[in-house]
Amino acid sequence: MRIIRWTEIGRQAVTSLMAVERVSLLGVIAAVLACAEQPTLTAPAGQRVAAERRGETPLPFPASGRFIFRHWTFGDERFWTDTLHLNSVVETGVSPATALAVGLKVDAERLPPGFLGSADLKSPATTVELLRRHAVVGVEAEVTGDRHIERLGITCALCHSTVDNSVAPGVGRRIDGLPNGDLNVGAIVALSPALPASAKTVFNSWGPGKYDAEFNRDGINSPVVIPPALGLKGVARETYTAEGPVSYWNAYVAVTQMHGHGDFSDPALGIAIDQTPDLVTPVLRALREYQLRLPIPHPPAGSFDPEAAERGAALFVGKANCARCHIPAAHFTDVNIVRRGGLTLHTPAETCTDPVRAGRLKNHGYRTTPLRALSQHPPYFHDGSAATLLDVVRHYDRCMTLGLSAQQQSDLTEFLKTR
Repeated sequence: MRIIRWTEIGRQAVTSLMAVERVSLLGVIAAVLACAEQPTLTAPAGQRVAAERRGETPLPFPASGRFIFRHWTFGDERFWTDTLHLNSVVETGVSPATALAVGLKVDAERLPPGFLGSADLKSPATTVELLRRHAVVGVEAEVTGDRHIERLGITCALCHSTVDNSVAPGVGRRIDGLPNGDLNVGAIVALSPALPASAKTVFNSWGPGKYDAEFNRDGINSPVVIPPALGLKGVARETYTAEGPVSYWNAYVAVTQMHGHGDFSDPALGIAIDQTPDLVTPVLRALREYQLRLPIPHPPAGSFDPEAAERGAALFVGKANCARCHIPAAHFTDVNIVRRGGLTLHTPAETCTDPVRAGRLKNHGYRTTPLRALSQHPPYFHDGSAATLLDVVRHYDRCMTLGLSAQQQSDLTEFLKTR
């Protein structure tokens, strides 16, 4: 199976496009997660210097999970810099105003007091300075003394962190684990001069908060909502279609999407990628542990009606019967329950949901998504087809013929806001 590089999409038939290096990994993941020690790796020079500037030490591994989540690029600079040339694009044509417009976030704690008030937010040079200060969430850059971006890469935090907007829209303190619903990954990638027009059309069609992690594998354009990376503890499978646990997905994304330098293998998908050195596998355990420890944000004060939510809680386990699948004692999911010889999944027809995503992957069904910080990451369902929690309730009222009154739908929605 070929993993297709974005630079080649549209130049010839999908099945004949460029492949990345390969190696077998599932057994390696299991061995690494079981071991008490992990191999020592050498971080890229720019990341070592950047980490020291931040007062962090990435060497030797195992490093802190937070450092890996926020700053470790898995060596993906070779793709974002050498292939897509986004370092040059950013340096010459991406102002802070443009960066914020495509959903990039700025970590205000990395900036000196008054920086934004005096900076030219329409100048790409200010973006370079933000990168030099490691203030652009999820983007790591090596900036030379004369303010040129020598290397540029991305991290997990690009999609799975946001900010609290405490300084300005898109600028504030980091919140790791919540998805960046404003991030327009497709539009960012489409800035690359290396892409053909056909590819740019596809990427620009995704829109904010969505990403297609299989497009370069099967050529089908069907992006999904970027999910949270928090609230994962105790849940057997972490993806919409339950391909694997946390580290499976981290490895898949790091190698096949971020284009990091590492190993990933899944025979069922026909993928076997082997790259030396492997900058992915040795950090999976620390990364997973950090994700599992991420706190679930409480619903904002005044964001729900307590009395209505109490009535909704009764409906959740009663008339609406949401608890049949969203089992409260099992992290509000039933994916961990073994039925018919395997983990519990649901066909698209059972939940009246779009079948395309399930059909593209090996399990052909959807897991019950745990209810975590719901009010803070709309839209809902894998395809974003429900804009609000009330839309979710109405969807299931129709699909399951629940017969909920308008008041009951509202009460159930208020309960969901408390999760």
